[in-house]
Amino acid sequence: MKPRTIIAAIAVAIATSGCVGKPGPVGNIAVPQPAKSVDTSKYLGRWYEYGRYEAPFQKGCEAVTADYSLREDGKIKVVNSCRKRSVENDADQSTGRAKIVEGSDGAKLKVSFFGPFYGDYWVLDRGEAYEWSIVGEPSGRYLWMLTREAKPDAKLQAKLKSRVVELGYDWSLVRMTKH
Repeated sequence: MKPRTIIAAIAVAIATSGCVGKPGPVGNIAVPQPAKSVDTSKYLGRWYEYGRYEAPFQKGCEAVTADYSLREDGKIKVVNSCRKRSVENDADQSTGRAKIVEGSDGAKLKVSFFGPFYGDYWVLDRGEAYEWSIVGEPSGRYLWMLTREAKPDAKLQAKLKSRVVELGYDWSLVRMTKH
C-alpha cells in the first residue's frame, strides 16, 4: 500500500470508530427491501422519533427530531436534534446531507454526517399520507420509527409495533423515545 492510502485508511478507521462507536446487536437478520416508493417532496419536513434501536451515536438521546429539506444542489439537508438524558436539556444538532439511490423509487438514501462517508437509510415502509415511517438499513442493527407528531396516538403506536415485527425486527431491542 502507498503511504497516502495507509494514512487515509487509518484516518477513516479513527474517524468512524470515534464518532460512531460499536454498533448494537443485529435485530433483523433479513432486512426486507422497502415496501413502497417515497415521494421526496412529501417526506421533507419535521419528523419525531417515536422509537429506535439504541445506537452509540444516539446514546441517551431524548426528544429526537429529524428535519429534512431540499438543498440547492438537489441533495437533501438533514438536521438531527437530540436532548441528552432529558427532554428538558438543551438540544444538540448534527447537520448532514442525503442523496437518493438511483433506481430505488426514492426509498433508499445515502446519508452523510462525516465528509465523504455515507451510510444507508432505507424507508422500509410509510403511511399513505406520510404520517409515519419505519427506517432501517441492510445490517439489521439500526431501526427508527418516525412520526409527524411527537406523541402519536395509541392506534398509531400499535400499528408501528405490529409493522416493525412484521418486517422481522426484534421488538425487545426497541428503545422508546421520550418527548
